[in-house]
Amino acid sequence: MPPLVAAMVSLGVLGAIDTYLTATIFPVPVWVTFVAWASFFACGGGRHGLVKSVASNWVGILIASLTLLVIETGPVNSAFAAILVGLGTSVMILVSAERVLDFPPAIVLGFASLVGTGAATGATIAGAAGFSHPTLVAMAAMLAGALFGLVSERGTQMLTTKTPASA
Repeated sequence: MPPLVAAMVSLGVLGAIDTYLTATIFPVPVWVTFVAWASFFACGGGRHGLVKSVASNWVGILIASLTLLVIETGPVNSAFAAILVGLGTSVMILVSAERVLDFPPAIVLGFASLVGTGAATGATIAGAAGFSHPTLVAMAAMLAGALFGLVSERGTQMLTTKTPASA
């Protein structure tokens, strides 16, 4: 089938599976898996894109976790929070000097996904524990999303009609 139709089928089926799994047996925010899925493709896809995306997303999550931990345990002050987010943003750009992290948008997607996961679950960095900790939830969701990206890419390739090479 044509590549666009193959992608439509592959991503459509896997998107439904992802949504079902996150609503039933894998309780992570489905939107975070979709963000990671997009990050996988934005990082170039394939094994290289998988590694770059997951590493970048996870580094963003860790930077956000540290930023929020300081905000949560510090004074309740908008200027304090804004300065810390600014510092976290600076750190995201600084770490992008590492080759595997050289696509800053993927780091930012991880940062934002952690903040959103905490907001969606109501869990704080300082107060949560165990597998429901927003850091672990966001990391698991982003890994799952990147893996869905890889599987959907392979599914698209398998479904795409190959034109025989002319002699």
